[in-house]
Amino acid sequence: MNCICGLEEYYKHYLSLHQNKWNRRLHLLGQLTTLLFVAFCIRLHVWSALLLAPFVVYPFAWCGHYFFEKNKPAAFSSPIKAKICDWLMTKDMLTGKIEL
Repeated sequence: MNCICGLEEYYKHYLSLHQNKWNRRLHLLGQLTTLLFVAFCIRLHVWSALLLAPFVVYPFAWCGHYFFEKNKPAAFSSPIKAKICDWLMTKDMLTGKIEL
């Protein structure tokens, strides 16, 4: 994971902001919704809508932080690293490394 400067350390911090299982579940739901959104955009040839894809997850994720985690989303302070870590956490949840 050392391909981006400080990403491994940032991922540890990112995970510390996602200790509540319902918050993680909302993040996963948001990421899966993002994939569906991208698939529909491609299927319907609505290429300009793909620009919105990175933002589809936020209503899900921010609800998780507000209602369950009671903290500030990582995307507020470091949006690019947070987006990368969101996908890493998704992978870790789907592979069973992180509990759902």
